[in-house]
Amino acid sequence: MEGDDCSFPPDSSDDHSQRGSVASSATLSPQDVLVYLFGDSAVHLSVEGLGSVTVQELGRSVREALHIPDSAQDAFAFWLSSPLLELQLKARHQPYKLCRQWQDLLYRFTEASEEDISQDEPCLQYRRNVFYPKSKELQIDDEGVLRLLYEEARSNILTSRYPCDPEHWNGLGALTVALEEGTALDSQQFTASIREKKLSSYLPAHVVMGSGGLFSTLRGKSSRHAGLEQNLLDEYRKISTSAGSSPPEPTQLLHQYLSTCHALPYYGCGFFFGEIDKPAQGILQRGKRKAVNVGICLEGVYVMDAKEKHVLLGLRFSELSWDHSYPEEEGDSHILWLEFDGEEDGTPVNKLLKIYSKQAELMSGFIEFCVELKTASEGGAAAETDGEAGRRGMLQRQGSVVCSRVHSLNTISYVDNGKEIKRLKPKRAASFFTRQATVPAYSAVQVTESLEQG
Repeated sequence: MEGDDCSFPPDSSDDHSQRGSVASSATLSPQDVLVYLFGDSAVHLSVEGLGSVTVQELGRSVREALHIPDSAQDAFAFWLSSPLLELQLKARHQPYKLCRQWQDLLYRFTEASEEDISQDEPCLQYRRNVFYPKSKELQIDDEGVLRLLYEEARSNILTSRYPCDPEHWNGLGALTVALEEGTALDSQQFTASIREKKLSSYLPAHVVMGSGGLFSTLRGKSSRHAGLEQNLLDEYRKISTSAGSSPPEPTQLLHQYLSTCHALPYYGCGFFFGEIDKPAQGILQRGKRKAVNVGICLEGVYVMDAKEKHVLLGLRFSELSWDHSYPEEEGDSHILWLEFDGEEDGTPVNKLLKIYSKQAELMSGFIEFCVELKTASEGGAAAETDGEAGRRGMLQRQGSVVCSRVHSLNTISYVDNGKEIKRLKPKRAASFFTRQATVPAYSAVQVTESLEQG
C-alpha cells in the first residue's frame, strides 16, 4: 500500500515495526486499538469486545476523537490495508474477523507467494471514502477535515499514485510550503526550509530521484535539485504575491490544494493491481506483460503504468463496456475486459483491453456499484447528457501524464458489423458486453454482500 500503516498496537517484542496484527491484539487486555491516519498520526482507542466490534461502532469513536462534524462523516471510511491488498470496509464489517480471514483474502485476490502471504499483516486506516463525491468535498469548511483530506492527497501525489505534470507538482509542493511555513519566506529562508526537510517532502519521489542510472543521478543531482528548488520558489512567490499583506487562511490553502488535485480525473479512486499485455516487438518480445494500477471512482476507470507513472487509458463510464472472466483451465488468469471506441487505419473500431488480475471480479463489481451511485445521484437526464457528450469520443495521443496512451496498448480490435481486423472469437455485431453505463435503462447489480476494494 502507498500510504501510512495502520494497525492495532504492535507486539512489544517487535521494535522495528509500527504495525501489529489485529488478530493477535484481540487477546490483549486492555484492548487498545490504533487507527492510523495519513500524515504520521493515529487515533488511540480502548475497545471492549474487540472481536465483535463493527466499523460503525469504531467510526463513532474516531469521529468524536477527531471532532469531525456530522456533515462530513461520510467523507471517510475504514480500510484494511497492506502492501498486497487494500479493502474499504462497510459499516457492518467487523475488522477483527476480517483480519482473521486476511490470508484467505490474499490467496483469493493476489498473486503473492506463500511466504509473502504468511508475513503480511493488514493495517487499519481511517481515510477518504472512495464513494464520496468531489463536489461535496469542496463544500467542507472544517479545517480538521480538510487537513485529513489534504494529507491523504499529498501522500498520493508524493508516491505518484496520482500521476501529475510539472505544473501540478510544483504548484502543490509550493502550497505545502505555504501551509507549513507561511507565505512570508524570502528566497534564503525558502531554500533553507526546503533543504532541511528535503525535496521529497514536496515533490514526487521519481521526480526527485530522476532517471538515467546511478552514475547519471549522482552526477546531475546537485544541478537538478537546484532547478527543482527554483521551480518551487517561483510557484511559492505566486502564492505570496496573491496573498499580499494579509496571509491566507489555512482553509483557503487547503481548498486550493484539493481543488488542484480535483483536476486529476483519478482523484479519490480506489486502486487495484493487475497486468496487461505488452505490444509485440518481435518474436522474442511476445507474451510479456506490464504491471498496471487500475483506479476506479465515480467518474470512470483509469489504467496507469506502475513503473512509468503515467496514464495508459482513461475512460468515463459512458465510454466503455466491461466484463470479467474466470480461468477456464489451470494456469489461466482472471481477466477484466474493457471495451472502448478506437480507430484502426482510419476505420472506426471497438477495442478490447485485457487486464489480468485476481482482482478482476472485485473491479467489475466496483465499476457496477460506482455506475449505480453516479446514476442515482445525477438522475437520468443529467447522466444522459454526460453520456452523449462522451460516447464515441476518440482518444488522442497527448504529452501529459494524465492523458491516455492508446497507441502503447496491446488491444484487440474489431468493427461494429462483425468484420474481423484482428482475429477474435466469437464475432459480435455490436458490443461484446452487456455491462454498460446505459442511461437511463441501467440495471444496477446487487453487490451489497461483497467487499469494496481500493
